[in-house]
Amino acid sequence: MPEMNIGDFLVYLYDLLGWLLGVIGLHSSAVSLLQKLVAGFVLANFAMLTPIFTIWLERKVAARFQDRLGPNRVGPFGLFQSFADIVKLVIKEDITPVGADKVIFNIGPVLAVMSVVGIWAVIPFASTMVGTDINVGILYSVAVGAIGTLAIMMGGWASNNKYALLGAFRTVSQLVSYEVPMIVALLVPTLLAGSMRMNDIVAEQQVWFIVAAPLAMMVFLVSSIAEVGRAPFDLLEAESEIVAGFHVEYTGMKFGVWMLAEFVHAFTISALAAVVFLGGWRGPLVDQYPLLGAIYFLTKTYVVYMVLLWIRVTLPRVRIDHMNALNWKFLVPLSLAVLVVTALVGKAVPADVSAGGRALVLFLSNVALAVVSISLLAGFSRKLQAVEQVSIDSSGAGG
Repeated sequence: MPEMNIGDFLVYLYDLLGWLLGVIGLHSSAVSLLQKLVAGFVLANFAMLTPIFTIWLERKVAARFQDRLGPNRVGPFGLFQSFADIVKLVIKEDITPVGADKVIFNIGPVLAVMSVVGIWAVIPFASTMVGTDINVGILYSVAVGAIGTLAIMMGGWASNNKYALLGAFRTVSQLVSYEVPMIVALLVPTLLAGSMRMNDIVAEQQVWFIVAAPLAMMVFLVSSIAEVGRAPFDLLEAESEIVAGFHVEYTGMKFGVWMLAEFVHAFTISALAAVVFLGGWRGPLVDQYPLLGAIYFLTKTYVVYMVLLWIRVTLPRVRIDHMNALNWKFLVPLSLAVLVVTALVGKAVPADVSAGGRALVLFLSNVALAVVSISLLAGFSRKLQAVEQVSIDSSGAGG
């Protein structure tokens, strides 16, 4: 009897559920619908329950960065602290502001979570473990993730609070702006793989795409951090400026749902980076033991997540004008340059060159582009310093 791998086992469970539903007399269309609903329920709960662990992980790791202990009272090593926080949020009073649009006010946080969880439908855990392997997986992930921007606007507008509305406007402007370099950066692995299908992108990475396109990976991570609204781009939570931003009127579990969306989104962009730049489920012995693919994928995802956490607890919040300048004056031109260079160099490399050789040529082209970018930034910095020095000298002479 041939050995059953994890993908075959999941298919077996899926078919077994269909058979059981058919036995009780349900129509075939109802059986198919219920099968998909159960599979979606399991996948969605995986995504939404993951923050229970990642929140604890962030608090412990951030504490070590800052010479603290972090959660250490509720359960061993503070592992149950997240459950205590959930209980606290549930029992807090649920307040809806006077004059608020109750329907939109309540839908906002739910829509924010749905937009992020929906991305997991196309993320492959292993070669045979993917919700739906559509041929426009990259486009789908960007489109569904952008719905969260609408949710933020709904939450701020429906709160009947000027500070919440201003916070929503500023957050939406940040998210829409940083979507531009993120989408352009995602075009690079799409170009290298010749497909938008997630599984095809993973399968084409005989050499991880981070080697062939390190600058695209950098642009994707920076713009994704801004999309999530985490430090150093957490301007939506600049308490001294806009009183906690668009969710200032949310209390109890509704506020908890907004936080859930943020933590799920952070984990989701880590998963996307692992899929499109770090080879996803690819790794040694994955052909013989497909379950290893899921282990490789989750390991790479947590590695990227730790990098994001490192950035979060290290860098201070940037000014909003600096944030916009970084996007439009640096990340957008750089992402377009990376895309053009990748397309031209990839076309110039002969087809009979090995995957390693092609990756090396693309890596060297990225290094050259990085050197040019740093030189331009250095020249621009020197020019600004000269202008500032002239201003200081003239003010000193006038005094």
